[in-house]
Amino acid sequence: MKPPGRLVKVVVACHHGGYSKYVNTGGMRSMAPIVGIDLGTTNSLVAYLDDDGPRIIPNVHRELLTPSVVGLDDDGTLLVGAPARELETVKPRRCASIFKRYMGSDWTVKIGNHDFSAEELSSLVLRSLKRDAEAHFGEPVTRAVITVPAYFNNRQREATIRAGEIAELKVERIVNEPTAAALAYGFHEAGEEKTLLVFDLGGGTFDVSLVDLFDGTIEVRASSGECFLGGEDFTRTLAARILARSLANGTVEDDRAGALYERAEMKYPVLVARLLRQAELCKRALTSSTEAEVSVPNERGELTADARKVTIARADYERWVQPYLGRLELPLRRVLADAQLKPANVDEVILVGGATRMPSVGELVLRFFGRQPHCRLNPDEVVALGAAVQAGLIDRSAAVNDLVVTDVAPFTLGVETMREFGGVRRQGYFLPVIFRNTTIPISRVKRVFTVSPNQSEVNVKIYQGEARRVEDNFYLGEFSVRDIPRAPAGQESIDIRFTYDLNGVLEVEATVVSTGRKVAHVVTKHADDISSADVARAIAAMQRLKTSPRDLEVNRLLLRRGERVYAELAHLERELLSHLIDGFEEALELQDPALIERHRAALADFLDEHAELDRGEGV
Repeated sequence: MKPPGRLVKVVVACHHGGYSKYVNTGGMRSMAPIVGIDLGTTNSLVAYLDDDGPRIIPNVHRELLTPSVVGLDDDGTLLVGAPARELETVKPRRCASIFKRYMGSDWTVKIGNHDFSAEELSSLVLRSLKRDAEAHFGEPVTRAVITVPAYFNNRQREATIRAGEIAELKVERIVNEPTAAALAYGFHEAGEEKTLLVFDLGGGTFDVSLVDLFDGTIEVRASSGECFLGGEDFTRTLAARILARSLANGTVEDDRAGALYERAEMKYPVLVARLLRQAELCKRALTSSTEAEVSVPNERGELTADARKVTIARADYERWVQPYLGRLELPLRRVLADAQLKPANVDEVILVGGATRMPSVGELVLRFFGRQPHCRLNPDEVVALGAAVQAGLIDRSAAVNDLVVTDVAPFTLGVETMREFGGVRRQGYFLPVIFRNTTIPISRVKRVFTVSPNQSEVNVKIYQGEARRVEDNFYLGEFSVRDIPRAPAGQESIDIRFTYDLNGVLEVEATVVSTGRKVAHVVTKHADDISSADVARAIAAMQRLKTSPRDLEVNRLLLRRGERVYAELAHLERELLSHLIDGFEEALELQDPALIERHRAALADFLDEHAELDRGEGV
């Protein structure tokens, strides 16, 4: 086999801009492993690249998917992944999920006595994946590539980097999720020439990217999407309709379902938590059946033998989620327009993300492009596999010799300016500096001028978006340029330089042309709030939380799984399961390995025999 070599970055000009090419030159590979992480809304994965290609690392429960859920057990122990997801069904207020949507915002949630930000919760998921990788490699893992939705703004990308730092990971690269998926396909289908459209509908976000594959090159031409559109929206809509159908013999009108669901969520949180699980199972069942029956929990969140039954037809479900399906078309049209292509110019559509399993999504793609979409790689795993390929590039792996990768800025970046109409000056106009779908990394300059006589200060306000007025765009931050020489209006000029790197992190620099004075500003969640001291304090706070040893997480998952299934059993079976759980807990207290294994096997066997309650079979 060819020995691994040193990769040299070569910038090559092309009709879309420049791209980075990594060429193997025969050096030594770094020793510390670097992993690729898909930090998802619903599930997260960690992967690595070996000589045979990218590989997913299983977690302690021998599963490839780790639920992006965090909770606190009754004794204050922190739970992450499958145990937290089980706890969420019976004690939803002790858990948090879908927090990826709030990255880069001031959102917090209280769990027990702790207030957590979205970054901190994400860091706990990352730390869990890090532990799984360390168990796999048998050595510390400190470096990672992390994926984000292509339409994540600068604050959200900075927040993701910070989450990695809190998890004690050096984030070598932030990669757009559809780009990662294209990397996975490009690795497995090297040498083919075609134009791909990556259709990525995950748990919480929707991204679409147009990608050219040729001569081992993966060139992203355009990206678009929405940060608040995904499978979780479909699940919640279905849960609301199931609840409406189950009440008053189905007389509640569908248009009142949303309000009814919100009231139930406040008054009966356990009911709604379990209903969401039932809705997810129903949604999955409807991918292969034309209708599915759902059992509705009572007000205490219990699924009793006489639980109300609701039959859901696929046609009704698709009608209910039509508003979300309709929102999928605009990003498709936008990305084709930016690339100056028509649907017929796309050779293949690749489906990414678990929500793309819905038949209505495949039908939408078929109508739009006139051809069936494909998912030759597992849609739940392909982003993590691509992140591993990117990690291999950084780690100088021989498996990715001469692979060329480009990416683009998925949105327009610029500043607020003032315009004059009929002698009247008006503020609030957007001056683009970097246009959407510009190949990155990129650095561009726009020159602005003072507007008042003797003006000595300019306030630079930074925005992201496509609208003409800044009020319709997304505010990113601001900074001031002072000590401008006093002069007549319009005589002094300031160069505003935007530099957008491969991580999607933006730096803005203002230069007073006449004096050369420079003011630089890196856009973050809040101006200057992400410091090494902040990260150190966050790391210390996370370490103070009581976490379960990795080998005990399997036991906690089994206990939580048993407690959830207990609420769904008839009386006699409940007594038997209660006896099995009590025996397992006593064995854990005695810390007798043989006794623990015997009781664990008995409990697991019982739960496996009732798999229809555990996995929703036959729903």
